[in-house]
Amino acid sequence: MRGWASPDVPSLVDLVSGAPESLHLHDTATNSLMPVLDVLPPGEGFRMYVCGITPYDAAHLGHASTYVAFDLVQRIVRDAGHHVRYVQNVTDVDDPLLERALITGDHWSDLAEREIERFRLDMEALRVLAPDEYIGAVESIPSVIDLVEQLKSRGAAYRVDDDWYFDISSDPGFGDVAHLSEAQMLIDFGERGGDPDREGKRHRLDPLLWMAQRADDPWWDSTLGKGRPGWHIECVAIANAGLQPHFDLQGGGSDLVFPHHQMCASISRTLTHQDFARHYTHTGMVALDGEKMSKSKGNLEFVSRLREQGHDPMAIRLALLTQHYRSDWEWTAEHLTQATERLGRWRTGVARDTTPAVEEAIASMRSSLAHDLDTATAIKAIDAWCDEAGQEVDVAPIMSHAIDALLGIRLI
Repeated sequence: MRGWASPDVPSLVDLVSGAPESLHLHDTATNSLMPVLDVLPPGEGFRMYVCGITPYDAAHLGHASTYVAFDLVQRIVRDAGHHVRYVQNVTDVDDPLLERALITGDHWSDLAEREIERFRLDMEALRVLAPDEYIGAVESIPSVIDLVEQLKSRGAAYRVDDDWYFDISSDPGFGDVAHLSEAQMLIDFGERGGDPDREGKRHRLDPLLWMAQRADDPWWDSTLGKGRPGWHIECVAIANAGLQPHFDLQGGGSDLVFPHHQMCASISRTLTHQDFARHYTHTGMVALDGEKMSKSKGNLEFVSRLREQGHDPMAIRLALLTQHYRSDWEWTAEHLTQATERLGRWRTGVARDTTPAVEEAIASMRSSLAHDLDTATAIKAIDAWCDEAGQEVDVAPIMSHAIDALLGIRLI
């Protein structure tokens, strides 16, 4: 599947002295800050997988907040001198998409492609670096079938009617990503695409691997019967093919910790006898009108709609960056108003004929971002630089390059 055009990222190597600090991110599995680059030899690639959209509607600000956060990770890792290999999926066949297509009257694949294209345009406008591989669930079906066959051969997959399920007891480490009680897992599983009450399953938490053909739903022929892939096995197939198991970082929204990322970890470990990822990092939820933004609830603000209203995409990105990536917060119009005003001050600052020195400000930006993406402190450093009296030093282009390289905000 086609991704989108990545922006050029300025290099700071020849512009500022000093090396960036080691990146530490909050690891959901260990509930602690962890160094995520320390095991990489200098110059070795960093492998990252971030779960993509289910394209039955436009990308809302909750989605944008997540992808901007992991875009920061890419930028910080690159600034540290490492190549990034980034893979992202698109769940381009799934129940929510099929249900929406029935409502709109579109063919499900046409609806998916329309919303994927809108997502591409949103990501380009926000200057989010594109993944190296952008893979749809439909593209991954041959790999999914192969993985389910492997699970069958290990006794880790079983049949209920014509559907295939993963037996969570096959993974002795099940639960080590989410760390939830079984009672809470059952609640989350039922609310997030699972079927805990289906008769015939070995365990109520066992997830679907392959769904047999249902009525007029799309299906593909296979050794598993006619059907389509389950949600979790899709990401295992895409991530393991594009990155190899035990890659460096699995990312996504906090609503994916369970069941999705736990199931991915357990399925992959059963297949490979290796951890799916070294680290798991998750973003907070963005609310609107007092509730988490949700397509099912309809309380959404879309990136595309804000762009159509004439708002600067860099102001939208800056508004998102004012909130810590792990926090749950509520979007208001004031966030965008304040970000637009701040963006104007920054542009005025880098356009001055005489500007303050940049070394201290850039060092502060690097340090705060390396500490679990502390964007608020990085933004304060830029604000302080803009407020300082000018000196006879031509460094404004360096500062604008640093803001672009590290925060992804283009000023000039």
